[in-house]
Parts: sequence; C-alpha cells; structure tokens
Amino acid sequence: MLNESKIREYLKKENLDAFFMAKRENIRFTSGWTGDDSYLLLTKDGQYFFTDPRYTEQAELEIPDYEIINWRFPGKTVGDSVAKVVADHNIKSIAFEDDYLTYDMYADFKNKVHAELVQAGGIIDRMRVIKSPQEIEYARIACEISCRAYHRILEDIHVGATEKELAMRLALYMTQEGADNQPYGNILISGTKTSLLHGISDSKAIEYGDLVLMDFGCQYKGYMSDMTRTIVVGKATDKQKEVYNYTRQSLEAVEKMLKAGVNYKDTYPESLKPLEGTEYGPLTYNKIGHSIGLFVHEEPLLAVDYDDLIDANTVLTVEPGIYIPGWGGIRLEDQGLVTEDGFENMISISHDLIEL
Repeated sequence: MLNESKIREYLKKENLDAFFMAKRENIRFTSGWTGDDSYLLLTKDGQYFFTDPRYTEQAELEIPDYEIINWRFPGKTVGDSVAKVVADHNIKSIAFEDDYLTYDMYADFKNKVHAELVQAGGIIDRMRVIKSPQEIEYARIACEISCRAYHRILEDIHVGATEKELAMRLALYMTQEGADNQPYGNILISGTKTSLLHGISDSKAIEYGDLVLMDFGCQYKGYMSDMTRTIVVGKATDKQKEVYNYTRQSLEAVEKMLKAGVNYKDTYPESLKPLEGTEYGPLTYNKIGHSIGLFVHEEPLLAVDYDDLIDANTVLTVEPGIYIPGWGGIRLEDQGLVTEDGFENMISISHDLIEL
C-alpha cells in the first residue's frame, strides 16, 4: 500500500529531482510512517526521513528502506539537514507542499537549500482521493467499529448525563471496539446547541425532550470513519419529527444520485429538492459532505463550488442538516464507497428516528 512509486512518476513527468513532504497524512501515504515530528525527501533513486531522537528507533523499525536522519541539533533546523542531502546528491529542484509548509520553514529553505523550490501543494492529496482495495477495507472496518460504539452509547444516554461524560464514553467505546488509540475531535451536543454545526461538548446535562447530535468516528490503521446520528431523549415533538424527516429525505436523495461521473457541485442542489416549498431550505449548509481517508475532512467536497466529477473508488461522507438557531439542529451522516453503479453505504445504522 506504500506509494513511493506514484510520487516518483510525478517527479519524472514534471522533470523534478525530489519531493519534500511535511504533511503527516502525505508522509504516511507515501512511506507508512505512523509517528510524529517527521519530514520526508523522496528523490528519483533515494528516500530520506528527517526526525528527532524520540523517533529514530521507531523509524528504523517501521520504514527500514529509508535513510533516517536526525535533524535536531542545537542551533540547527530541518533546512540544514535537507541542504546537506541536496548538496551531497546534486539535487537541483524540489517540489514542496506550499499549501502546508510554514513561512518560517520556507524562508529557512530559501536561505539554505540551494535548489529550485517548486510549488506542489495538493498533488499528493489528489493522489489519495481514489482508494486502493486495502484502504477501502480499512475505512470499512473503521465504520464498523463506530457503529458498534454507537449501539453502546445509546444505552448510556439519559436525562442527567452530561455531554462531556457521554463524549468520553463514546471515545472509549471506539477504542475498546478496535480503533487506533488516536481519537480525534468528536462532537456530542444536545438541546438548542445542536444548531451549532461544530459545537463543543461541555458540562450541560441532558434534559427530557432534548435533541442529542453525535458526529463522530475513529481511525483504523490510520483510516477514518465519520458518521452522524441525531436522536431525541423522550418523545419527539411534531416539529422534531418533521425536521428529522426532511433531513432524512435530503440524505437519501443525495445517496441515491451518487455514482462515478456525478459532479460534486450537483449534490447540494439535490439535497434541497425534498425541502422545496418549506421554510427549511435557507437553514441548511451548502457543504454536505467530503472525501475521507487518512484525514477526516479531505477534499474533494460535496459543495456547490466544487466543480469536478466523482471518481469510482472514492470514499465520501454525505451529511445534510437543518440548523435552526435557538431551537436546535438535526444532521444525519453516512460514509460510503462511490462505484460505477452507485453508493455503497459503510454505515449499518438505519436512518430511523430514535426516541430514548
């Protein structure tokens, strides 16, 4: 599943000598490295991994085919170590992630690395969009873990439980069910706070009649899951049922139209069709999904301003919602595989409204 060959094909096509990477997800995609504090320089016939003494032993075990270079010495920078490799191997041009590299590091490279620096932001990210069979399997397992954790957290949701307590339990359940022990920022909010698209859990206690919105996922072998379900604690009101049903119809309309060759920009208008003639169209958000892989919110996006065709073997989330300030919000999110024929949902949880 390692992808050095794809990077080298790009270097050959663009007549470049090397690619410098700093983005963690791109480094893992290329080399398989799972740790932190890492930089990678891939050339046509060499591969160099820059880290510090905390990770050199791990690197020797995980990526033995790389030359491991400890860059951290007093007064030295990554740029110093890269400059030495560049000089030793007569490297004349280096592609780099201009959409990620800090200004300080770029300025340091400009001062010390005597090679042409070529902007290549987004190149490796685009390579990551179409998933291999192994990547698809890892994503599927991550979704299965999240679904099992969801069934468990439903048993804990009751009047008086706090958002923080429930969020903590949900993260624990995913780890217990087999997720990597690297949780990311899951959302579990309740009541009127559910109108906040990315609200933060706090000490608020669940009350009778509350909406509880859970937007969560985990990693398996580095690959992410992402799902959202909104439930009602107690008996749902007529308005809660109405908003929920419209959200469900929006989700299912988009999933029905998804397949290879559909344009990303057409998904949001499709999600609005069930809302025609209602008050809820203006209470939606025009980005209703995203690609997902080694990072949770990857491009391409299901958004009105993303004009591109969806490829087969892309893993996407679909997450329409209706958000009413002062009342609350309902979002539903699935994750699945886009094929030539349609959308294969990886989330096994139904779209039915749950009243606890």
